[in-house]
Order: sequence, then C-alpha cells, then structure tokens
Amino acid sequence: MTIDLQWCAAYLRSCNAGCWILQGRQLHQLLLKAGFSGSIFATNCLLQMYTRCGTGLSDVYHLFEEITHPNCFSWNTLIDACINSGDSASSLQLFHRMPRKNEYSWNAIITGLVRLGDLENAWRLFEEMPTKDAIALNSVLYGLFRSGKCDDLNSACKVLDVMMKPDEFSLSALITGFVKCGRHDDARRIFDSRHDPGTALWNSMITGYASYGHLEEALNLFERMMRKGVNPDSSTLATILNSCASLGALRNVVQMHASVLKYGILDDIIVGSALVDSYSKAGDWDNACKIFGDFKVHDTVLLNLMIKVYSSHGRIAEARQVFDQIQGKSVITWNSMIVGYNQNGFATEALELFTEMHSLDIGIDEVTLASILSASASICSLGFGEQGFALATVYGLESEQIIATSLVDLYCKCGFMTEGWRIFYDMRKFDEAPWNSMLMGYASNGMGVEVIRLFEAMKNAGVRPNEVTFIAVLSACCHCGLVEEGLRWFHCMKDEFGVNPFIEHYSCIVDLLVRAGRVEEALDFIDGMPFKADASMLTSLLGGCKACGNEFLADKVAKRLVELSPSQSGPYVQISSIYAGNGDWNRSQCVRSMMCERRIKKNPGFSWIDR
Repeated sequence: MTIDLQWCAAYLRSCNAGCWILQGRQLHQLLLKAGFSGSIFATNCLLQMYTRCGTGLSDVYHLFEEITHPNCFSWNTLIDACINSGDSASSLQLFHRMPRKNEYSWNAIITGLVRLGDLENAWRLFEEMPTKDAIALNSVLYGLFRSGKCDDLNSACKVLDVMMKPDEFSLSALITGFVKCGRHDDARRIFDSRHDPGTALWNSMITGYASYGHLEEALNLFERMMRKGVNPDSSTLATILNSCASLGALRNVVQMHASVLKYGILDDIIVGSALVDSYSKAGDWDNACKIFGDFKVHDTVLLNLMIKVYSSHGRIAEARQVFDQIQGKSVITWNSMIVGYNQNGFATEALELFTEMHSLDIGIDEVTLASILSASASICSLGFGEQGFALATVYGLESEQIIATSLVDLYCKCGFMTEGWRIFYDMRKFDEAPWNSMLMGYASNGMGVEVIRLFEAMKNAGVRPNEVTFIAVLSACCHCGLVEEGLRWFHCMKDEFGVNPFIEHYSCIVDLLVRAGRVEEALDFIDGMPFKADASMLTSLLGGCKACGNEFLADKVAKRLVELSPSQSGPYVQISSIYAGNGDWNRSQCVRSMMCERRIKKNPGFSWIDR
C-alpha cells in the first residue's frame, strides 16, 4: 500500500480543526499497518492531532515514548499537551529535560505558564530566555497587570529597555499594565519616550485615561494625536465618544461625529454604537435614533442599546419593535425591555414580559428581579413582588444589595413600613441606595420625623447623601411643616455636600412655602431659580394663592401658567373659581368665556361607579 505522508499530514490537520478524533485514530492505525511507526514526521503529526483534540495525556505520552529520537517539535507538542490539561509542573519538567530548545519552546512554556496563573515560574523563565522577544514579553506583561503585580512591571520595564527594538504591542501592554495599577505617570513616561507612537500606543494611553475617569486628559491627548497627523481607528473614536458622553458634552459629540464622517468609518458597528450611545447620553435622542435608522446592519449590542435609547426617550412602542426583531434574545435584551416598560409607567407590561421570559426558562439575574420588584412596587402588587423575591431566594440572589433595596421599596410603597424597616436593618449597606430607599419610603408615607432621624443616622454612618437623599428630606420637611429646617437643608446641599439642586428640589421648596402660606416668598423663590418654573410648580403656587385668598397674586400666577400651558384647562378653572369665591362673578364669567373662545374644555370628572 502506498501512502502519501504529505496528504496524511493535511488530513490530520483537518482532524485537529474539527476535533475528529475517531478519523484521526483510523488514520493512525492505517499508518501503523503501512509501516510508518518509525517516521518522526508522521509521529509528530499524530502527536499534534492527539494534543489538539484533547484526548488526554496518556495517548500523547504513549506516542511520545515510541519516538527514538524526539526533536524540538516533539517536545514542544508534549509540553503543549501538558499545558492544555492544566499540568504546569509536568510541562516545566519536560521543558528542563529538553536537550535543545528553540524560540517556540521558550514562548510556548512562558505563555502557557501565564495562562495557568504560574507567574513566578513564567517570569523566572523569561529572565533566563536567551533572546527575549515580543511574544514572551507581551504574555508576561499581560499576566502581571492582570494579577496587579506592579513591582514586577518595573522589572519588565528594564527588560524592555534592554531589547533592541521593542514593538508597539509590548509598549502598549506595559502602558496598560501601569494604568491598571494606577500608575498613570509611569504609563505616560513610556508613551512619551517614543518619538513617533503609532495608533496602538495612542489608543493604549487614551483608553488608560478614559477608563479611570481622566476624561479631560483623554480628550487632550486625542487632540494632540490629530495634530500629529496620526489617523485614529474605530477603537480610538469609540473611546473618545464614550468620554464625551460621560462628560455630557454634546458639542464634543457633534465634533466627533464630524471626525467619524471625515474618516469614513460611520458604517463601523463599534463606532456607530458608540455614536448612538453618546448622543443619547448627551440628551440628543433625535440624532441617536437617526443614526440607528441609517444603519443597514445591526448587531445585538446595538439593538440592545436602542431598546434603552427608545425607552429613555419615551418611545416605548419603537423599543418593543426593536426587541421583537432580535433573534436569540439574551438576558440583557429581556432586562432592557422590562426596565424600559417600568421606567415609562408600564408596570403591568413589564410583569407580563417577565412572566413570558420565565416561562421560556431564560436565565434570570439580579437586574431582572430588581426590575420586577420595582414594577410590583409601582402598582402596589405585593403578591407578585413577594413571588419575585422568592425566585431571588431560589437563585441565591436574595442577599444582593440591589434586590434587598428593591424589596424595601416594595414594602414601603405598599404601606408595610415595619417589614421594610426590618429588611433595611438586616441588609448590608454598601452605599447610599438602601438608605435612600428607606428615606423615600418614610417620606411617601408622611413619616417626616423618621426621615430626619434616619438622615442623621445616615450621616453618622459616614454615607454621603446624594440628590435622591435630599428629595426625601425636603419632601419630609414639606409634609411635616418644617419650613426653616427644609430651607436649611436646601442651602446645605451644595455648600456642605456638593450636591447641585435639581428642579425636583426646587419644587419641594415651593411646595414647602406654599403649604406654610408663604406664597409671596414662594413666588420670589421661583423667580430666583436658575431655570424656568414648570407647570406643576405654578399650579401648586396657584392652589396656595386660592387657599390664602390672594386674588392679586393668583391672577399673576395664572397668567404665567396660561402662557406656559395655553391648552390646559386647569389654570382657567382655578382663577375663575377664585373670582367666584370672592363674589366677582363678572371676571369669573370672563375667564369662562375666554375658555370657550380658545376652545379649551374641562374634562368632566366622574366617579368609578359611573364608568
């Protein structure tokens, strides 16, 4: 029988690629029958086949022992087999037994030991390596920064200095290592040591700054990159876009959009996704949706992102359309849609979608269950929420802070404050989230004194309050009539805690002053705000004017409210009612006539039994 060894080698390589161990064994038997058992070439091909197909070390060792004079390829293949099976000790012994070692031998053992986590031996062998190359160095550097061994990075840096021409990937690996250890100055020193850094080095340094929150430095370095005439790639632009989004700098996002168009890589799915994400985070929903609509090809990451974008923009129907077109939905996809429904007030739809998800036996994580607890809380469905928590217990997630915090919120919104407090008291509190949940629970149930006490306990525990905390505190002061206390905490927000007040905080103060009958002061407060008052603020003030019988101020506020919401009937009805209450029937009738002229109709009220 005539057998072509080159054909056999090609066939065995095919067996390697497809892990066809049965076909490989059949060819092995054929070679034995044909008398090729002593051929080093044939045996090495078989060794490689058994190693790549992962049949276990016994077959590989047995075949290796049949070789009278194994060469470097034979030894290297056996070492690879030991590394693939996780046996670092045997691979080291074999390496030391090798009579001759080539460059592949050193790279294979060092890379393998790094993969198995044996960094000590990997570094020792790297130091013994006769001619250090980029492959071994990059592997060791990756292992060092993955494990956070910053001291060894100094040694690696010295080795890099000795190498004649260190390549950019080695330098990039070292920069990444120093960045991950928090040594940005060392990373920048290595970067600046190159007179003509290529795109890979620029990317490493820019990503290093951006990943650790040094966004301004990342943007400045990118501008320098542009001035140097170095063309960015998709990785560069995606990183910078994410930095712009984190800064909320819409102007920068627009400029980066222009750069993307200039370099002709808008069709790149990574850049396109980053651009959509950046516009959405900067609040430009229309551009985010337009860019998505222009894409001809969508991957799962982009589709999941668009569910969030549409949901954040209130376009929940379009979010559902995107959700429905995704094939093979992951738990991230389901979570995005459930969260979207919940954020837009469609709690029932969120719970129905979760029920469908659970029936399909799709894996559930803490985000899923927290969303379900939140949806249950928003419609006071204690039964469904407790079933969700029971599932969390089944999955071993009941101790997760996000789950426990959502459970506190559920009990408080359903009015079961004792149960909410018990969960809060027993849980581990890593940050302000559980405190805020309990504070908001007390505030929404009118328990203002408890809010103030818990807020003091929060400060004593060393937990820094945020904007949500102060909404609860100000709301509690409002319900309890603690006017001076509320005003004091409003001014302390920024001065003592560095929290900038939002419109919700201003609204709480307006409500606080109105409830106390201080309507003139409330109007002065509104006029001093850094932004225009919304309809809810003016409506609250108008109601306060009516309660106080302040016709002059009510007329003034009503006119502003009409300008703000000309099609709403509420301001007209309230001011007409004020005039009527004061016996000024002519002016009351004038307001009613104005409603008719402007075709503004008051929606009639009716009781549940009338439906």
